[in-house]
Amino acid sequence: MFENYFKFKQNKTDLKTEVTAGVTTFLTMAYIMFLNPIILKDGGFDFGGVYTATILASAIACFIMAAYGKTWPVGLAPGMGLNAFIAYGVCKGMGYTPDQALGAVFVAGIAFLLISLTPLRAWIINSIPKSLKLGIGAGIGLFLAIIGLQIMGVSANHPVTLVTLGNLKDPIVLLACLAFVTMIVLEKLKIKGNIIIGILVFSIIAWVLGLAKFNGVVGSIPPMKHLLTFDMGAALSAGMVTVVFTLFFVDFFDTAGTLTSVANVAGKVDSKGKVKDIEKAMLSDSVGTVAGSMLGTTTVTSYIESGSGIKAGGRTGMTSLVIGVLFLSCLFFAPLATSLPKQIDGAALVYVAVLFVRNIVDIEWDDISESAPAVLAMITMPLTYSISHGIALAFISYAAIKILTGKFAGVNPAIWLVALLSVLSFAV
Repeated sequence: MFENYFKFKQNKTDLKTEVTAGVTTFLTMAYIMFLNPIILKDGGFDFGGVYTATILASAIACFIMAAYGKTWPVGLAPGMGLNAFIAYGVCKGMGYTPDQALGAVFVAGIAFLLISLTPLRAWIINSIPKSLKLGIGAGIGLFLAIIGLQIMGVSANHPVTLVTLGNLKDPIVLLACLAFVTMIVLEKLKIKGNIIIGILVFSIIAWVLGLAKFNGVVGSIPPMKHLLTFDMGAALSAGMVTVVFTLFFVDFFDTAGTLTSVANVAGKVDSKGKVKDIEKAMLSDSVGTVAGSMLGTTTVTSYIESGSGIKAGGRTGMTSLVIGVLFLSCLFFAPLATSLPKQIDGAALVYVAVLFVRNIVDIEWDDISESAPAVLAMITMPLTYSISHGIALAFISYAAIKILTGKFAGVNPAIWLVALLSVLSFAV
């Protein structure tokens, strides 16, 4: 059955290879099951409800990718960065409730879905300068880093300098630092599942030393307290415009960038640079976001970690199917999720931040009119504690620089539109 549906021979693969690839990718992205509830809990979400929603949304999105985008061996789950934006920027920073925030995720997902069905998709992808995309990606990484360091206890609040060094004498903080180093070492040694291994090993050490409470491994499935609770009224209000735009923008370009990277590894890019069947993958991704918001979690997106499974030989949606099944198998592990020390989870968040920040390598550093707005996006996101503010300031500065240097003629109209909307968002 799988052979005929996924056309293994045509794609030069087989069932064993696809299963191995699925397991490999799952191990590299399984950390999201634990990190997503931890992050969203800080924004007022129910931990157990988010845990269940994360697993179900990930599984559903993977199944959709397997069934519709069946030539894409991609794993999907709630994305890092936007979950932190919702928790710390939208809920804690702007004062919106989880239901109102989920409404914004739903609206952004619908917009993504509609765009994926039209030629606007290609126009938008090609309209944003590469350096801005990379700078925004790196900025999200720095935003995750400052949150991760605070969760770890390495960074602390200070009344004058705003931030300062945390208590490094605290044993659990030291364990978190060791967990971070271990994740890096395991990655260097090319050991799959380095994040989840680091989280579990150092959590066990914390439990044994009495530094954290162990609540068990298996239990009942937590109720989905945010199921279909999204608030559309708030999501469509003027105050939410920048939030919806940020969710849409980051999800759209993160997905496009991830799929393009994955396509290069999988050999899905033709001689003209066109990615085969990318419209199917993006449509599957957008449907996953809509489904996730309805279940009670933040933006679902394609994971760059899928590259590990592709390197293991994955070439079809069978890989996605395996990832989805493995997510479902973890539904009963909620007690384990609640047992993980937040400091260890914070270490994983900082590790993920490192992966985001390495985007700066490909910024066009020789042209300061391109690199400066990218750097502005990078530094304003963590320092204003807002991804949306970082994006807005980057676009405004990019447009202003092009006007004042006489280079406005070659700038895509989308830049002017986003810059104008950004100015209006600050004015309102």
